[in-house]
Amino acid sequence: MSFINFAAREINCKIVYYGAGLGGKTTNLQYVFDKTNDKSKGKMISLATETDRTLFFDFLPLDLGTVRGFKTRFHLYTVPGQVFYDASRKLILRGVDGVVFVADSQEERMDANVEALENLHNNLKEHGYDFAKIPYVLQLNKELSRKGEPVMEAVAFQGTGVFETLKEVARQVLVELKKG
Repeated sequence: MSFINFAAREINCKIVYYGAGLGGKTTNLQYVFDKTNDKSKGKMISLATETDRTLFFDFLPLDLGTVRGFKTRFHLYTVPGQVFYDASRKLILRGVDGVVFVADSQEERMDANVEALENLHNNLKEHGYDFAKIPYVLQLNKELSRKGEPVMEAVAFQGTGVFETLKEVARQVLVELKKG
């Protein structure tokens, strides 16, 4: 659900990186942040707790073109990796325009991937979103494909596939914006 700032002539879109703990969500955002021109980005904000180093909330706006004369600004967020932090995950999903599910490629992490994907479905449904219609990209594991969505292979710490994933989900969000 994009926010339109008429005074600034901007459409603000929210993309959330979702997935299991230590799967590469924050690494994706960190790579995008590091490689983005300083004039095109805002600040990266991370929050952590004393009990869990993977509880991050990352924010990064990017300018990526116009829709009907309005600049589009993308705000990128990650959710905490552990389903234990479900309340935070739900809060971060509020107002989402597109989702990137970052799957951990290690075979022993498949159960955690499936649990996180089911958690995503449940949280989207609770907010009234239809998973079949929301702009969505699966980064990595074809075994987790749910709706014929684009599947992007990536190695986040190397930057492989990171921008391709972001461009695809942003493209889908822009298609939805132009419809409405």
